[in-house]
Amino acid sequence: MSTYSLQLTLLRDTTFGRGDGVAGLLNTEVDHDEYGLPFLRGRALKGLLVYECADILFALKQQGQEMTRWYAAARFLFGEPGSNLQGQAQLYVGNACLPAELQQTLMIRHAPLKAAEAAQFRTEVLNALTTIRRQTAVEIDGVAKDNSLRAIRLIIRETQFEAPLTFLSEIEVVPLAKGLLAACVKSLRRAGTSRSRGPGLIKAELRQDGQAISHDWLTQFFKTEVR
Repeated sequence: MSTYSLQLTLLRDTTFGRGDGVAGLLNTEVDHDEYGLPFLRGRALKGLLVYECADILFALKQQGQEMTRWYAAARFLFGEPGSNLQGQAQLYVGNACLPAELQQTLMIRHAPLKAAEAAQFRTEVLNALTTIRRQTAVEIDGVAKDNSLRAIRLIIRETQFEAPLTFLSEIEVVPLAKGLLAACVKSLRRAGTSRSRGPGLIKAELRQDGQAISHDWLTQFFKTEVR
């Protein structure tokens, strides 16, 4: 059976935020595991794909495409809000994590450490993979606004993440779903906190058994259907 994944490459520094900060240090912290490795939650990643899917379906409708099959492909991939088992999504998106080899190496080094050493180890790993950016709001006369200084942690650009993709039903049953998924992945350009204001530029690539397939699926199953 084929294994599928979604590879993300950061083209700019990016924050996969966890919704809180660190008192006295950060207003926005990145999501990271017990070893200090940042990751993007699968639920958030799937939400980004759903957002891109909605834009694509709207564009297809505006072009006058016959939408019944496209809507069926979208339901196959992402399901319907409030649906029962018959209408649930057939695509499961796992957490986007750093390479497995790196995770394994750090787990081995982390295993013999005591609590205090483990906490220091986690901090060192996190600091090696991230940077802290500070910014402030400025008045029209160029003076900084009071109490506007903010500190945000960002994952350094060129870092790669990979998220496993699992299909509860064989995707070959709905060939159009391949094209729609590839289009969603190709159109996914930004992720993370403040992605509309500079940070968060990414490149996404769909992979099958370790090989890039976004272009092939887009050509075979999407472009051939759009007339």
